[in-house]
Amino acid sequence: MVRRAFITIVGGSILAGPLACEVQQAGKVYRIGLIAAAQPVSEMAGPEPVSPSWRALVQGLRALGYVEGQNLILERRSAEGRYERFSDVVAELVRLKADVIVTGSTQLAQTAKAVTTIVPIVMAASVDPVEVGLVMSLARPGGNITGLTSVVGPEIEAKRLELLRAMLPSVSRVAYLGSKENKDWGRPWGQSVRTAAQALGVSLVLAEHTPRQYTDAFARISRERAEALFVSASPTAYADRGLIVNFATRTRLPSSFGWREAVELGGLMSYGVTLADNFRRAATYVDKILKGAKPADLPVEQPTKFELVINLKTAEALGLTVPPSILARATEVIE
Repeated sequence: MVRRAFITIVGGSILAGPLACEVQQAGKVYRIGLIAAAQPVSEMAGPEPVSPSWRALVQGLRALGYVEGQNLILERRSAEGRYERFSDVVAELVRLKADVIVTGSTQLAQTAKAVTTIVPIVMAASVDPVEVGLVMSLARPGGNITGLTSVVGPEIEAKRLELLRAMLPSVSRVAYLGSKENKDWGRPWGQSVRTAAQALGVSLVLAEHTPRQYTDAFARISRERAEALFVSASPTAYADRGLIVNFATRTRLPSSFGWREAVELGGLMSYGVTLADNFRRAATYVDKILKGAKPADLPVEQPTKFELVINLKTAEALGLTVPPSILARATEVIE
């Protein structure tokens, strides 16, 4: 059984028909570039992609009247976690004359901006776009980039560690699994976790990984006898969530993630935004741009809803009793 908190988009089904009729210029075929930082293209393919996030984007476009094979061409690309490939991937889509490019990470958006200042870029899940120079301000981006952020600040990672500790009050040694390429440990997000750990009396074991190369990181976690696993919310860890969950399950480590998809696979808990919601909303930005809006004038949207998801089946398998105070705060409990 699954207990959910549902949010209904009032009138969505009623508006789908009229919106579909408003797609610009009869006979016009739009070319949209989709770039993932680490997820394989195979998970982005088809009318119902395996990836929950990219599936939400495709469904969002379809609801707005953009149907692949009719008035839409989707150019799917992935850097496969190789940051050095970002520029080449973006440049290819520019050469293909993409009408809009949708990116799934801050680093990709930064690369896209360096490659082109003309092709509109929609960020589906960015972090600190003002601080890193992607936009002038959230209200007035001022360039060719707009979209959504996936967090409101580094403090969300500290909050996630606090929730993990509240779930496991006796735990004092936590492994921090971070991306070496993304420099998670040294960025404000990792610093926020470290500050929170000191306040909570938790020792952090740093275990860094590269995309799909986790052998050394996993070995360190086991060698250092970590009592729980805290996974950074990096694009590569999201793409490799199945592999990480399998490790946590095999070694009986309670795990905390930044996205619900890992908990649905068997992780213990997650706290953060629903990425699929972000990608679905990104479709509305694409639609507005195709209808003539300029990215410079479209405000960057910040998340307003964060969800705490707990997998009770995993907790039971680990012999854990979830405190009532945590259960009461949960947005969703998977039983």
